[in-house]
Amino acid sequence: MSGMGNSIVTGLSNFRTAKGTIVDVRTPSEFAQGHWPGAVNIPLFTDDQRHQVGLNYKQEGRLAAIQLGLKLCGPSLAELSVALTVAAAGPSNPLRIYCWRGGMRSNSMGWLAGLSDHPVMVLEGGYKSYRRWVLDRFDQVWPLRVLGGRTGTGKTDLLLELHQQGVGVIDLEGLASHRGSSFGNLGLPPQPTSEHYENKLAECLERLRHKRVQEIWLEAESIQVGRCRIPKGLFDQMQTSPVLEIQRSDQERVERLVKVYSCHEQAELRQATERIQKRLGPQRTRQAIEAIDAQKWDVACEAMLNYYDSCYDRELERSPARSSVNLQGLDSKQAARLLLDQGHVIPGIST
Repeated sequence: MSGMGNSIVTGLSNFRTAKGTIVDVRTPSEFAQGHWPGAVNIPLFTDDQRHQVGLNYKQEGRLAAIQLGLKLCGPSLAELSVALTVAAAGPSNPLRIYCWRGGMRSNSMGWLAGLSDHPVMVLEGGYKSYRRWVLDRFDQVWPLRVLGGRTGTGKTDLLLELHQQGVGVIDLEGLASHRGSSFGNLGLPPQPTSEHYENKLAECLERLRHKRVQEIWLEAESIQVGRCRIPKGLFDQMQTSPVLEIQRSDQERVERLVKVYSCHEQAELRQATERIQKRLGPQRTRQAIEAIDAQKWDVACEAMLNYYDSCYDRELERSPARSSVNLQGLDSKQAARLLLDQGHVIPGIST
């Protein structure tokens, strides 16, 4: 650990456990691609300015690039100083700052924050070192358990209820802002990039490690959740983990699906159906679209369930260890209680 002006340059472990708002000083596009979850973006340069500085570095060298950088950011220093104090939630509060490699951008912003008496930590190695830490999480062994079940059996709601009961859970679909089918993005915020999805997953895993959970429950998924990709190391572990398959009647499943999707625009539902028409086949596609146009939501669901059921059954056949439980007639809270009472799920968190 070393000092630089009013800043302390430190490694990832100390940076993680320190107090203070985390500030990402990279450009908006770098931040959008992926960042430390919970970080605030206060960019030293715009995307265009960073491009100019990089080009200047290649053409004229380091000193010329530094001078250009000073010229470009100089007029914004007062505004950046205010933004840092706002991020810190008041004068003299600590800040943790990082850029791409832990170089001039983060140290310059650390110096600026120090002028307002903010104690500052700068991440050694920057976001690049954080990404190494993230990817390393997925090569580690985790006590995974997989919750399976056909479309409409309420797996996500059950996982969220188990989480409320203190069970270790990671909501793969929630983190991806996608329900995992052609209809999965309807009514949800834009998806993160796969890079940022990895960051969010790694943080969830680390929190559960600190809580020393005995099991980590995830929903059975294909490797793609919309445009987000489950990291291969984690996905491979899911493929060899025990599966608990929940079962409900077809009527319950249709009722759940109608409740989730009937609130969306008919045009959106048609488009989602048309995206899978090659897999549905012409007859089922026509039945589903006609039912959507007539607002016969149950008929539309039934026209597509056979396709989704066959996809799920093929995936489940690969599971080496599988048990099942019938949750027919139970809401999510009752179902979670049953799983805990019958010992399918370990209750609570170990100490």
